[in-house]
Amino acid sequence: MSNQRQQKPTLTGQRFKPRKRDEKERFDPSQFQESIVQGLDQSGSDLEAVAKFLDASGAKLDYRRYAETLFDILVAGGMLAPGGTLSEDMTCTDFCVFKAKEDMETMQAHAQVFNKLIRRYKYLEKGFEEEIKKLLLFLKGFTEAERNKLAMLTGILLANGNLSASILSSLFNENLVKEGVSACFAVKLFKSWLSEKDINSVAGSLRKVGMDNRLLELFPANKRSSEHFTKYFDDAGLKEFSDFAKNQQSIGARKELQKEIEDQMSQGDSLKDIIAYTREEMKKSNISEQTMVGLIWSSVMSSVEWNKKEELVAEQAIKHLKQYSPLLKAFTSQGYSELTLLLKIQEYCYDNIHFMKAFQKIVVLLYKADVLSEEAILKWYNDAHSPKGQSVFLAQMKTFVEWLKNAEEESESEEEETD
Repeated sequence: MSNQRQQKPTLTGQRFKPRKRDEKERFDPSQFQESIVQGLDQSGSDLEAVAKFLDASGAKLDYRRYAETLFDILVAGGMLAPGGTLSEDMTCTDFCVFKAKEDMETMQAHAQVFNKLIRRYKYLEKGFEEEIKKLLLFLKGFTEAERNKLAMLTGILLANGNLSASILSSLFNENLVKEGVSACFAVKLFKSWLSEKDINSVAGSLRKVGMDNRLLELFPANKRSSEHFTKYFDDAGLKEFSDFAKNQQSIGARKELQKEIEDQMSQGDSLKDIIAYTREEMKKSNISEQTMVGLIWSSVMSSVEWNKKEELVAEQAIKHLKQYSPLLKAFTSQGYSELTLLLKIQEYCYDNIHFMKAFQKIVVLLYKADVLSEEAILKWYNDAHSPKGQSVFLAQMKTFVEWLKNAEEESESEEEETD
């Protein structure tokens, strides 16, 4: 037997090349740009032909990989370097948004090109939003005319639902705000948006993404006031927009006030101190008593964790409201305030199903605590109630209302006998 170690077998033969699909394709946006620019130049100023070219090219060119380059070309004519300048070493096209006429009709036609392209290639949707966010950050690098066209186009695309209002977060960039670029751009954008949709539609889109309470941030800190905002947009012919923003700021202030009252309750502050603070804020913010009593009701009901069992929650509510009835009484000096409170109670009991059977008990408690008068209760019962759960709540109140009416009649007859 040989002592030599046996050699391991070796593989010989031809080495195969890797399959083509395993090779990573080189990222080459310049070649992609050449193809797009050539096609746009051939299409000329006919935007229908442009849309058809883009539709057909999606089957041959990698839109998914070169989405940013594609949108740069369609907006600015070529690839943009950081800051918003065009890359000079590349062939650019004149058939883009920035070289088009500065009017709404032209921008609407360009918006249709983007609309058709994104509808055809749905995967471009996210990339398009990212592109617009980037372009808004580059605003200082564009000319005034280019900014105006981009503002009009963005407003139209927002109105058509091609973009989410979340893209407006780019306008809160510190440098853009500081130099007044954001506010100026916003005027053009909202004018364009409101020419396509009404203020309710615009407001809904802003609320959906939490932008409705951030509009003051379009101005630098030293100009971030309701008065400056209102004057700026009123002077630009956007009064309905400034009115909406003012209302949102008021709602925001009320939410903060409600939170502060809740914090005072949880910290165990005395009712006297809470009433004094609330009256001061009411005067400072010019809030009506009706609005304030609704806000206090919400604070009182939000300051406790309620039992989920229907049979226990009524007892818990009565105990809690008995403690805070003096606070509610301090802000129901007017009949309208009492009615506002009654409607808030009705709405709360309707929206929170565990409270449905507690409505009558709450009203009776507040009547006995002199928070609600019989006049207000009768007015609510007869014609001032809300349609929300009205049959349930009116049925609950029927016996008590009849007792009130009888007591009123007896009181009147006693007065007549005395006379």
